Amino acid sequence: MMRRPLALLLSLALALPAPAPVLAADLPDLGDVAASELSPAAERKIGEQIIREIRWRDAAYLDDAEVEEYVNRLGQRLAAVSNNPGLDFDFFVVRDATLNAFALPGGFIGVHTGLILAAEGESEFASVLGHEIAHVTQRHIAQIVGKQSQSAMLMIASMLVAVLAARSNSDVSTAAIAAGQAGAIQSQLGYTRAFEREADRAGLETLDKAGLDVRGMPGFFERLQRNTRVYENNAPAYLRTHPLTTERIADMENRVAAMRYRQVPDSADFRFARAKLRANAGQPAEAVQELEDRLAREPKDEALAYGLARALMRAGRLDEAEARLQPLRAKAAGLAWVEGLAAEIRLARNDAGGAIRILEAAQKQFPSSRSVSYALADARILGGRADVAATELRRRIDNRSGDPRLWQLLSRAYAALGQRTEQHRTQAEVYYLRGSLPAAIEQLEIARRASDGDFYTLSAVDARLRELKQRLLEEKRER
Repeated sequence: MMRRPLALLLSLALALPAPAPVLAADLPDLGDVAASELSPAAERKIGEQIIREIRWRDAAYLDDAEVEEYVNRLGQRLAAVSNNPGLDFDFFVVRDATLNAFALPGGFIGVHTGLILAAEGESEFASVLGHEIAHVTQRHIAQIVGKQSQSAMLMIASMLVAVLAARSNSDVSTAAIAAGQAGAIQSQLGYTRAFEREADRAGLETLDKAGLDVRGMPGFFERLQRNTRVYENNAPAYLRTHPLTTERIADMENRVAAMRYRQVPDSADFRFARAKLRANAGQPAEAVQELEDRLAREPKDEALAYGLARALMRAGRLDEAEARLQPLRAKAAGLAWVEGLAAEIRLARNDAGGAIRILEAAQKQFPSSRSVSYALADARILGGRADVAATELRRRIDNRSGDPRLWQLLSRAYAALGQRTEQHRTQAEVYYLRGSLPAAIEQLEIARRASDGDFYTLSAVDARLRELKQRLLEEKRER
C-alpha cells in the first residue's frame, strides 16, 4: 500500500547530497529552473508525473468515479475560496486504511480511504482537505525543495518510479532500501512547524469561507492526538507527516472561538461515499455483516441501507440487494448513488436494457455528473447500443479531451462496433494521457494498418502519429 509518497521522497532527496544528473526514462522535462527556485510550471510537471505513476501503476489507487467525483466536488468548493483560487487542483483517493492525506507538487491532493471513514463529520474531512490545499497555495512544497538542483527534482520523480515498480515486483529491493533510508531520517519527514501553523490558519479560513463548520479542524486533530496510542507505530500516518503540538491545537481552538458558530449537517454525498467504501472493503460476507450491524443500530440511516444493498450485490445476493434498494429508491428518489447501484444490479442480472433506462433517467436529473455519464456509456456498450454511446462520448470529449475514462469508453465502443481504426486511434489517446508515448505511437501504427479507415480518418491518424513521434524524439534529446 502507498504510504506518504511525497514525504518519503522529499526526505530522501533532502538527506542525500546533490546527485549527478539523472537519466531515467519517463521523467518530466523541468525546463530552466534556477537552483534556488522551483517554478510553478516545474512543480506542476513533477506532480503530473507522480500522479500518472499513482493512477496507472499503483494498485492502491481507488479507481471509483463516484467517490472521486465527490472528493473533487468538495475539494473544488474549498479551493474556490482559498487564498489562491486560480490554482488548478486535482483530488484523488488511495485505498489505504491509515489516516492520511498528502499534497503532491502542482496541486494534486490525495486522501486515504481510512481518513474518509475516520472523520466523524464532513467538516472534519473538509478541514484536512483545506489544510492540504493551504500547503499548495502557500507553496510549501516548492519552498522545501526549491533550493535543490534540477537534477534533485528529477531524482524525486525517479525515486517514486522505482518505489512503485519495486512494490509490484517482489524481486526488486528498491522499496526496502528506500524504506530503510527513510527510517534513518524520520525527523525530516514532516513539514516545518511554521508551515504547519500557516496551513492551519489558511485552511481554517478556507473552511469558514466555504460555509463549513470551523470546529471540524481542531476537533479532528485533537481526537487524532488523543487516540494515538491505539494506532500502529504509536501515531496515525497523518500525525507522523504533519506533526501536531498542543500549541497548534490551542491556536486553532482560540481562533475558532472568535469565529461565528455554524452547525452544518453532513451532505448526502459524504454519507453515501463512506457507505460505499465500507461496502467495498474486505470480503463481501464481512462487509454485509458490518453493515447489517450498523443498520441495526441506526435503522433510519439511508446511506447505511444503500451500503448494505451494495455489499449484498458484491456477495452475489442480488434478490436481497434489490429488495433492500427498492424502498430506498422510493424515499431517496433520484439520488445518483442509489440509481447507479440499481443500474449495476440490473447489469449483474444481464439486463443491460433495464440499466440503460435507469441511467438515462438519472442523467436527465444529474446532467453534470461524470460518474453517471460513464456508467451510462458502459451500459449502452454492453447493451448493444455502442453507436449511441460513441456519439455521446465524442460530444463529451469535445469539452473534456483530457479525460482518459471517456477515451477508454470510446475505444471500447468502437471495438464493439468493429471499427478497428477508430478503436486503436482512441486507445492511443488513453496511453498518451497516461504518459506512455511509445504505447500511444504503437496504437496509432496499428490503426494505420487497419483496413476500415477512410481517407480523412487515416490522415488524422498520420498527423497525430507525426506529432507524437516528434514529442518522443524531443523527450529523448532532453534526457
